[in-house]
Amino acid sequence: MEKLIELKGISKAFDGETVLDNISLDIHDNEFLTLLGPSGCGKTTTLRIIGGFEFPDSGDVMFMGQRINDVPPHKRNVNTVFQKYALFPHLNVFENVAFPLRERRVPRAEVEEKVKEMLSLVLLSGFASRRVTSLSGGQQQRVAIARALIGRPKVLLLDEPLGALDLKLRKDMQQELKKIQKATGITFIFVTHDQEEALTMSDTIVVMSQGRIQQIGTPQDIYNEPKNAFVADFIGESNILDGVMLGDYKVRFSGQTFRCVDKGFDAGERVDVVVRPEDVDIVAGDKGKLLGTVTSVTFMGVHYEVIVDIGGFKWMIQTTDFVAEGERVGLFIVPDAIHIMKKSEYSGLYGDYSSFSNELDGLSDPDAGGEAEP
Repeated sequence: MEKLIELKGISKAFDGETVLDNISLDIHDNEFLTLLGPSGCGKTTTLRIIGGFEFPDSGDVMFMGQRINDVPPHKRNVNTVFQKYALFPHLNVFENVAFPLRERRVPRAEVEEKVKEMLSLVLLSGFASRRVTSLSGGQQQRVAIARALIGRPKVLLLDEPLGALDLKLRKDMQQELKKIQKATGITFIFVTHDQEEALTMSDTIVVMSQGRIQQIGTPQDIYNEPKNAFVADFIGESNILDGVMLGDYKVRFSGQTFRCVDKGFDAGERVDVVVRPEDVDIVAGDKGKLLGTVTSVTFMGVHYEVIVDIGGFKWMIQTTDFVAEGERVGLFIVPDAIHIMKKSEYSGLYGDYSSFSNELDGLSDPDAGGEAEP
Protein backbone atom coordinates (compact mmCIF):
# COMPACT_ATOMS: atom_id res chain seq x y z
CA MET A 1 0.00 0.00 0.00
CA GLU A 2 1.07 3.58 -0.70
CA LYS A 3 2.42 5.53 2.29
CA LEU A 4 0.01 8.36 3.04
CA ILE A 5 1.09 9.87 6.38
CA GLU A 6 4.48 9.81 8.10
CA LEU A 7 5.07 10.91 11.67
CA LYS A 8 8.80 11.48 12.14
CA GLY A 9 10.17 11.84 15.66
CA ILE A 10 7.06 13.56 17.04
CA SER A 11 7.28 14.91 20.61
CA LYS A 12 4.71 16.95 22.50
CA ALA A 13 4.48 18.27 26.05
CA PHE A 14 1.74 20.09 27.96
CA ASP A 15 2.71 22.21 30.98
CA GLY A 16 6.13 20.58 31.04
CA GLU A 17 4.74 17.03 31.02
CA THR A 18 5.74 14.88 28.05
CA VAL A 19 2.69 13.42 26.30
CA LEU A 20 4.42 12.10 23.17
CA ASP A 21 8.03 10.98 23.32
CA ASN A 22 9.73 10.87 19.90
CA ILE A 23 7.19 8.66 18.12
CA SER A 24 7.46 7.67 14.45
CA LEU A 25 4.68 6.01 12.48
CA ASP A 26 3.78 5.28 8.84
CA ILE A 27 0.10 5.20 7.82
CA HIS A 28 -0.91 3.83 4.43
CA ASP A 29 -3.62 4.43 1.86
CA ASN A 30 -6.82 2.38 2.36
CA GLU A 31 -5.73 1.26 5.83
CA PHE A 32 -7.84 0.90 8.99
CA LEU A 33 -5.32 1.82 11.68
CA THR A 34 -6.15 1.93 15.39
CA LEU A 35 -4.27 3.85 18.07
CA LEU A 36 -4.84 1.75 21.18
CA GLY A 37 -3.88 2.34 24.78
CA PRO A 38 -5.05 3.42 28.24
CA SER A 39 -6.06 6.96 29.16
CA GLY A 40 -3.11 9.34 29.05
CA CYS A 41 -0.98 7.23 26.70
CA GLY A 42 -0.90 9.91 23.97
CA LYS A 43 -3.23 8.36 21.40
CA THR A 44 -5.67 11.28 21.18
CA THR A 45 -2.82 13.82 21.03
CA THR A 46 -1.37 11.82 18.12
CA LEU A 47 -4.74 11.97 16.36
CA ARG A 48 -5.07 15.71 16.98
CA ILE A 49 -1.58 16.34 15.59
CA ILE A 50 -2.50 14.43 12.42
CA GLY A 51 -5.70 16.50 12.16
CA GLY A 52 -3.94 19.82 12.76
CA PHE A 53 -5.69 20.58 16.07
CA GLU A 54 -2.34 20.37 17.90
CA PHE A 55 1.17 21.06 16.65
CA PRO A 56 4.23 19.01 17.60
CA ASP A 57 7.01 20.54 19.68
CA SER A 58 9.51 18.65 17.53
CA GLY A 59 9.41 16.26 14.59
CA ASP A 60 7.58 16.36 11.27
CA VAL A 61 4.11 15.44 10.03
CA MET A 62 4.27 14.40 6.38
CA PHE A 63 1.20 14.03 4.16
CA MET A 64 1.79 12.44 0.76
CA GLY A 65 5.41 13.52 0.97
CA GLN A 66 4.70 17.14 1.98
CA ARG A 67 5.45 18.58 5.44
CA ILE A 68 2.20 19.86 6.97
CA ASN A 69 3.22 20.76 10.54
CA ASP A 70 1.80 24.29 10.29
CA VAL A 71 -1.12 23.59 7.93
CA PRO A 72 -4.46 24.32 9.69
CA PRO A 73 -7.15 21.60 9.89
CA HIS A 74 -9.43 23.01 7.19
CA LYS A 75 -6.58 22.94 4.67
CA ARG A 76 -5.69 19.29 5.28
CA ASN A 77 -7.40 16.56 3.24
CA VAL A 78 -8.54 15.06 6.53
CA ASN A 79 -11.84 14.99 8.39
CA THR A 80 -12.73 14.08 11.97
CA VAL A 81 -15.57 12.36 13.81
CA PHE A 82 -15.50 13.07 17.53
CA GLN A 83 -17.23 11.21 20.36
CA LYS A 84 -19.64 14.13 20.55
CA TYR A 85 -20.95 14.25 17.02
CA ALA A 86 -21.52 18.06 16.84
CA LEU A 87 -24.56 17.75 14.58
CA PHE A 88 -26.72 20.80 13.90
CA PRO A 89 -29.97 20.28 15.87
CA HIS A 90 -31.94 22.81 13.79
CA LEU A 91 -31.18 20.97 10.52
CA ASN A 92 -32.60 17.66 9.31
CA VAL A 93 -30.46 14.67 8.37
CA PHE A 94 -30.16 15.68 4.72
CA GLU A 95 -28.97 19.20 5.52
CA ASN A 96 -26.52 18.01 8.18
CA VAL A 97 -24.86 15.70 5.67
CA ALA A 98 -25.06 18.31 2.90
CA PHE A 99 -23.52 21.10 5.01
CA PRO A 100 -19.88 20.72 3.85
CA LEU A 101 -20.98 20.80 0.21
CA ARG A 102 -23.26 23.82 0.79
CA GLU A 103 -20.27 25.65 2.30
CA ARG A 104 -18.30 24.97 -0.90
CA ARG A 105 -21.27 26.09 -3.05
CA VAL A 106 -21.53 22.76 -4.83
CA PRO A 107 -24.41 22.70 -7.39
CA ARG A 108 -27.75 21.52 -5.99
CA ALA A 109 -28.04 18.46 -8.21
CA GLU A 110 -24.58 17.26 -7.18
CA VAL A 111 -25.40 17.86 -3.51
CA GLU A 112 -28.55 15.75 -3.78
CA GLU A 113 -26.72 12.96 -5.56
CA LYS A 114 -23.86 12.83 -3.06
CA VAL A 115 -26.08 13.05 0.03
CA LYS A 116 -28.20 10.22 -1.32
CA GLU A 117 -25.05 8.16 -1.88
CA MET A 118 -23.73 8.84 1.64
CA LEU A 119 -27.03 8.07 3.36
CA SER A 120 -27.20 4.78 1.46
CA LEU A 121 -23.64 3.98 2.54
CA VAL A 122 -24.48 4.45 6.24
CA LEU A 123 -27.87 2.68 5.93
CA LEU A 124 -29.99 5.81 6.49
CA SER A 125 -31.63 6.15 3.09
CA GLY A 126 -35.11 6.70 4.52
CA PHE A 127 -34.02 9.27 7.11
CA ALA A 128 -33.24 12.33 4.97
CA SER A 129 -36.11 14.46 6.29
CA ARG A 130 -35.79 13.39 9.95
CA ARG A 131 -34.60 15.85 12.57
CA VAL A 132 -31.32 14.69 14.06
CA THR A 133 -32.69 15.20 17.58
CA SER A 134 -35.18 12.39 16.94
CA LEU A 135 -32.48 9.85 16.08
CA SER A 136 -30.84 7.24 18.31
CA GLY A 137 -27.19 7.56 19.28
CA GLY A 138 -26.14 5.06 16.64
CA GLN A 139 -28.13 6.84 13.93
CA GLN A 140 -26.65 10.21 14.91
CA GLN A 141 -23.21 8.70 14.68
CA ARG A 142 -23.95 7.48 11.15
CA VAL A 143 -25.07 10.98 10.18
CA ALA A 144 -21.78 12.37 11.53
CA ILE A 145 -19.82 9.79 9.55
CA ALA A 146 -21.76 10.54 6.35
CA ARG A 147 -21.11 14.27 6.81
CA ALA A 148 -17.40 13.62 7.38
CA LEU A 149 -17.11 11.40 4.31
CA ILE A 150 -19.16 13.39 1.81
CA GLY A 151 -16.19 15.51 0.78
CA ARG A 152 -14.13 12.35 0.13
CA PRO A 153 -11.18 13.13 2.41
CA LYS A 154 -8.07 11.01 2.07
CA VAL A 155 -8.16 10.32 5.81
CA LEU A 156 -10.95 10.04 8.38
CA LEU A 157 -10.00 10.48 12.03
CA LEU A 158 -12.29 8.86 14.62
CA ASP A 159 -11.75 9.83 18.27
CA GLU A 160 -13.45 7.12 20.39
CA PRO A 161 -16.72 7.56 18.44
CA LEU A 162 -18.33 4.41 19.89
CA GLY A 163 -17.77 5.29 23.54
CA ALA A 164 -21.27 6.68 24.13
CA LEU A 165 -23.12 3.69 22.64
CA ASP A 166 -24.49 0.69 24.50
CA LEU A 167 -22.74 -2.68 24.13
CA LYS A 168 -24.89 -4.25 21.41
CA LEU A 169 -25.01 -1.10 19.29
CA ARG A 170 -21.26 -0.63 19.73
CA LYS A 171 -20.63 -4.13 18.37
CA ASP A 172 -22.95 -3.47 15.43
CA MET A 173 -21.18 -0.22 14.64
CA GLN A 174 -17.77 -1.89 14.75
CA GLN A 175 -18.84 -4.05 11.83
CA GLU A 176 -20.48 -1.14 10.01
CA LEU A 177 -17.41 1.08 10.30
CA LYS A 178 -15.23 -1.65 8.87
CA LYS A 179 -17.64 -2.12 5.95
CA ILE A 180 -17.75 1.64 5.29
CA GLN A 181 -13.96 1.86 5.30
CA LYS A 182 -13.66 -0.99 2.81
CA ALA A 183 -16.42 0.44 0.60
CA THR A 184 -14.88 3.93 0.41
CA GLY A 185 -11.18 3.03 0.38
CA ILE A 186 -10.55 5.99 2.72
CA THR A 187 -7.86 5.61 5.37
CA PHE A 188 -9.45 5.41 8.84
CA ILE A 189 -7.41 6.31 11.93
CA PHE A 190 -9.36 5.18 14.97
CA VAL A 191 -8.63 5.96 18.63
CA THR A 192 -9.84 3.62 21.38
CA HIS A 193 -8.90 2.13 24.73
CA ASP A 194 -11.06 -0.93 23.98
CA GLN A 195 -8.96 -3.93 22.99
CA GLU A 196 -11.89 -5.84 21.46
CA GLU A 197 -12.72 -2.90 19.18
CA ALA A 198 -9.12 -2.75 18.01
CA LEU A 199 -8.88 -6.49 17.35
CA THR A 200 -12.26 -6.58 15.56
CA MET A 201 -11.85 -3.63 13.22
CA SER A 202 -8.21 -2.96 12.44
CA ASP A 203 -5.78 -3.80 9.68
CA THR A 204 -3.02 -2.36 11.88
CA ILE A 205 -2.91 -1.73 15.64
CA VAL A 206 -0.53 0.75 17.27
CA VAL A 207 -0.27 -0.01 21.00
CA MET A 208 0.78 3.01 23.05
CA SER A 209 1.84 3.58 26.65
CA GLN A 210 3.34 6.59 28.41
CA GLY A 211 3.68 8.58 25.20
CA ARG A 212 5.60 5.88 23.35
CA ILE A 213 4.68 3.25 20.78
CA GLN A 214 5.08 -0.20 22.28
CA GLN A 215 4.21 -2.31 19.24
CA ILE A 216 2.82 -1.99 15.71
CA GLY A 217 1.28 -4.98 13.93
CA THR A 218 -1.77 -6.82 12.70
CA PRO A 219 -4.36 -7.88 15.31
CA GLN A 220 -3.03 -11.45 15.04
CA ASP A 221 0.58 -10.34 15.56
CA ILE A 222 -0.25 -8.13 18.51
CA TYR A 223 -2.26 -10.85 20.23
CA ASN A 224 -0.07 -13.86 19.47
CA GLU A 225 3.37 -12.23 19.52
CA PRO A 226 3.32 -9.39 22.08
CA LYS A 227 6.63 -7.52 22.40
CA ASN A 228 6.53 -6.93 26.14
CA ALA A 229 4.51 -7.47 29.31
CA PHE A 230 2.48 -4.28 28.81
CA VAL A 231 1.24 -5.36 25.38
CA ALA A 232 0.58 -8.93 26.52
CA ASP A 233 -1.48 -7.72 29.47
CA PHE A 234 -3.32 -4.92 27.66
CA ILE A 235 -4.39 -7.09 24.70
CA GLY A 236 -6.55 -9.74 26.32
CA GLU A 237 -5.88 -11.78 29.43
CA SER A 238 -2.39 -13.18 29.99
CA ASN A 239 -0.50 -15.23 32.52
CA ILE A 240 2.96 -13.61 32.58
CA LEU A 241 5.66 -15.42 34.53
CA ASP A 242 9.37 -15.05 35.21
CA GLY A 243 11.38 -17.61 33.27
CA VAL A 244 14.88 -18.56 32.22
CA MET A 245 15.85 -19.70 28.72
CA LEU A 246 17.95 -22.86 28.95
CA GLY A 247 18.66 -22.85 25.23
CA ASP A 248 16.77 -22.75 21.93
CA TYR A 249 13.21 -24.10 22.33
CA LYS A 250 13.64 -24.78 26.07
CA VAL A 251 12.47 -22.57 28.97
CA ARG A 252 12.12 -23.04 32.70
CA PHE A 253 9.35 -21.41 34.77
CA SER A 254 7.25 -22.31 37.81
CA GLY A 255 9.93 -24.82 38.79
CA GLN A 256 9.54 -26.92 35.63
CA THR A 257 11.23 -27.13 32.21
CA PHE A 258 9.07 -26.80 29.09
CA ARG A 259 9.55 -27.05 25.36
CA CYS A 260 8.63 -23.85 23.50
CA VAL A 261 8.85 -22.52 19.94
CA ASP A 262 11.19 -19.58 20.58
CA LYS A 263 14.91 -19.35 19.93
CA GLY A 264 17.71 -16.81 19.71
CA PHE A 265 17.94 -16.02 23.42
CA ASP A 266 21.13 -16.41 25.44
CA ALA A 267 21.43 -19.55 27.55
CA GLY A 268 20.49 -18.54 31.08
CA GLU A 269 18.79 -15.32 29.96
CA ARG A 270 15.93 -14.18 32.18
CA VAL A 271 12.73 -13.69 30.21
CA ASP A 272 9.01 -13.07 30.55
CA VAL A 273 6.84 -16.06 29.67
CA VAL A 274 3.31 -15.50 28.36
CA VAL A 275 0.62 -18.18 28.37
CA ARG A 276 -2.88 -17.16 27.32
CA PRO A 277 -5.72 -18.49 29.54
CA GLU A 278 -7.46 -20.24 26.64
CA ASP A 279 -4.28 -22.17 25.82
CA VAL A 280 -4.06 -24.03 29.14
CA ASP A 281 -5.76 -27.40 29.72
CA ILE A 282 -6.90 -28.38 33.19
CA VAL A 283 -6.13 -32.07 33.73
CA ALA A 284 -5.92 -34.55 36.58
CA GLY A 285 -3.12 -33.77 39.02
CA ASP A 286 -0.89 -36.58 37.77
CA LYS A 287 -1.29 -35.58 34.10
CA GLY A 288 0.18 -32.04 34.16
CA LYS A 289 3.63 -30.67 34.87
CA LEU A 290 2.15 -28.02 37.14
CA LEU A 291 -0.05 -28.85 40.13
CA GLY A 292 -2.21 -26.33 41.97
CA THR A 293 -5.40 -25.55 43.85
CA VAL A 294 -8.53 -23.97 42.35
CA THR A 295 -9.27 -20.77 44.29
CA SER A 296 -12.06 -19.25 42.16
CA VAL A 297 -14.51 -20.32 39.43
CA THR A 298 -16.58 -17.76 37.51
CA PHE A 299 -19.19 -18.74 34.89
CA MET A 300 -18.85 -16.44 31.85
CA GLY A 301 -21.59 -17.93 29.63
CA VAL A 302 -19.51 -19.75 27.01
CA HIS A 303 -16.69 -20.72 29.39
CA TYR A 304 -15.53 -20.69 32.99
CA GLU A 305 -12.73 -18.46 34.25
CA VAL A 306 -10.80 -20.56 36.72
CA ILE A 307 -8.08 -19.21 39.03
CA VAL A 308 -5.49 -21.80 40.06
CA ASP A 309 -2.87 -21.12 42.74
CA ILE A 310 0.49 -22.69 41.89
CA GLY A 311 3.21 -21.84 44.38
CA GLY A 312 1.60 -18.51 45.22
CA PHE A 313 1.19 -17.43 41.56
CA LYS A 314 -2.46 -17.34 40.55
CA TRP A 315 -3.08 -18.51 37.00
CA MET A 316 -6.19 -17.74 34.97
CA ILE A 317 -7.53 -20.57 32.81
CA GLN A 318 -10.51 -20.29 30.47
CA THR A 319 -12.21 -23.65 29.99
CA THR A 320 -15.58 -25.15 29.09
CA ASP A 321 -15.09 -27.86 31.73
CA PHE A 322 -16.35 -27.25 35.25
CA VAL A 323 -14.00 -27.67 38.20
CA ALA A 324 -14.79 -26.98 41.83
CA GLU A 325 -13.16 -24.49 44.17
CA GLY A 326 -10.62 -26.22 46.40
CA GLU A 327 -9.95 -28.98 43.86
CA ARG A 328 -6.34 -30.00 43.17
CA VAL A 329 -5.70 -29.92 39.43
CA GLY A 330 -2.86 -30.20 36.94
CA LEU A 331 -2.10 -27.78 34.10
CA PHE A 332 -1.04 -29.06 30.67
CA ILE A 333 0.62 -26.60 28.26
CA VAL A 334 1.77 -27.43 24.72
CA PRO A 335 4.92 -25.76 23.27
CA ASP A 336 2.92 -23.57 20.85
CA ALA A 337 1.07 -22.01 23.81
CA ILE A 338 4.27 -20.64 25.38
CA HIS A 339 5.49 -17.25 24.13
CA ILE A 340 8.85 -15.83 25.25
CA MET A 341 9.51 -12.08 25.58
CA LYS A 342 12.58 -10.04 26.45
CA LYS A 343 12.59 -8.43 29.89
CA SER A 344 11.42 -4.79 29.80
CA GLU A 345 10.51 -1.91 32.06
CA TYR A 346 7.06 -3.52 32.38
CA SER A 347 8.38 -6.88 33.66
CA GLY A 348 6.91 -7.83 37.01
CA LEU A 349 4.01 -5.36 36.76
CA TYR A 350 1.45 -7.67 35.17
CA GLY A 351 0.39 -11.28 34.84
CA ASP A 352 -0.79 -12.60 38.22
CA TYR A 353 -4.50 -12.91 39.01
CA SER A 354 -4.37 -12.45 42.79
CA SER A 355 -6.92 -9.64 42.46
CA PHE A 356 -9.51 -12.23 41.49
CA SER A 357 -9.41 -13.60 45.04
CA ASN A 358 -7.47 -12.38 48.06
CA GLU A 359 -7.16 -8.70 47.16
CA LEU A 360 -10.84 -8.23 46.40
CA ASP A 361 -11.76 -10.00 49.65
CA GLY A 362 -9.61 -7.46 51.49
CA LEU A 363 -11.61 -4.55 50.08
CA SER A 364 -14.67 -5.69 52.06
CA ASP A 365 -12.74 -6.44 55.28
CA PRO A 366 -13.57 -3.70 57.85
CA ASP A 367 -10.35 -4.48 59.70
CA ALA A 368 -8.14 -4.11 56.61
CA GLY A 369 -5.72 -1.19 56.67
CA GLY A 370 -5.65 1.60 54.14
CA GLU A 371 -2.34 0.55 52.63
CA ALA A 372 -1.37 -2.64 50.85
CA GLU A 373 1.26 -4.86 52.38
CA PRO A 374 4.69 -4.73 50.74
